[in-house]
Amino acid sequence: MSQPSCPKAALNDESRQFALLVNSVTDYAIYMLDTRGMIRTWNPGGQRIKGYRADEVIGTNFSRFYLPEEAAAGVPQRNLHTAAVEGRCIEEGWRLRQDGSRFLASVVIDPIWDDGELIGFAKVTRDITERHKAQERFQKLQANLLQAQKMEAIGKLTLGLAHDFNNLLTIIVNCLDLIGSRVKDGAVAKLIETAMRAAERGALLSRQLLTFGRGQTLSPEPVNLADAVRECQELLQRSAGDRIKVVFALQDTLPQVSVDKAQLEAAVLNLVCNSRDAMPNGGTITITASARKTHDPASDSQAAVPHVCLSVEDDGEGIALADQARVFEPFFTTKAVGRGSGLGLSHVFGFTTQSGGFPQLSSVPGQGTRVALCFPVHGG
Repeated sequence: MSQPSCPKAALNDESRQFALLVNSVTDYAIYMLDTRGMIRTWNPGGQRIKGYRADEVIGTNFSRFYLPEEAAAGVPQRNLHTAAVEGRCIEEGWRLRQDGSRFLASVVIDPIWDDGELIGFAKVTRDITERHKAQERFQKLQANLLQAQKMEAIGKLTLGLAHDFNNLLTIIVNCLDLIGSRVKDGAVAKLIETAMRAAERGALLSRQLLTFGRGQTLSPEPVNLADAVRECQELLQRSAGDRIKVVFALQDTLPQVSVDKAQLEAAVLNLVCNSRDAMPNGGTITITASARKTHDPASDSQAAVPHVCLSVEDDGEGIALADQARVFEPFFTTKAVGRGSGLGLSHVFGFTTQSGGFPQLSSVPGQGTRVALCFPVHGG
């Protein structure tokens, strides 16, 4: 006749199986705390995630894993109180590894009761840093896509308006030419000349709008960006003014890019003039040209490919964070009324994107602004 199984043996076997289960988990830090938060058990997952061996943490307070400012503010004890009162504490927060590095943790703390008495807490921690980084990358890509779609929609609208505006200006200019050829009165001729200058200014605005909308016809050719900047170096210095120091940091040898040289010079001149206006009391403008691997933020591909980037950087007043997403839109300007049309940076954007490249803006209010025009390597 078989003997009944021993309850104590069954209990020991059950405890051993549970210990084996917990010690087999390496993706989660699973450990027990007493009522004061002192660590009583430690599994291999805790060592993998936090870097500590069992003999290094057992008997110490679990607040050692919190950021110093949170530990000083009593967050660990508050979490234990929440678990005891509400039955569970669930949170996400930054924690410290043994080497001092931070990781984002998903934490669950459950109270352990024995016959109605609180004897400790079960704590489970999971490292979700990679998930957090993936979410940040996705949000950044999503924001870049929305910005690209917005700029494309504005570009289409601008292109249609610019074409219609250009047609009207053509009629106005032709009529003024005809009238001017028949008028002999000096006063009337002067008025016609004034109207003609205004029409020419309108034509310039129309060309800038067409460039933004990618409707301007470009004449690309292989160009060394450093050489192109050197050719207009004196013009850029004159445009910056006497109180502005212009520094050129141009690599001697650069791959060629395919751009419209005249439009390139106009784009750089626009950037220099913007920097000048941002430094009414003087300052420094640094123009650089260098080759590097980067990727278009509006592209689906995240692979970095060879580009040549021309940047204009100043130490002026910078651009407010709320305005930085809109600076390339036509007619948007941070300048005072009457000091700018808001088409300079839109022209830069249109020329760069129509040339197969993209602009990059970085600005810190009160410290300056840097605009880089990145073009793919010719034949690359």
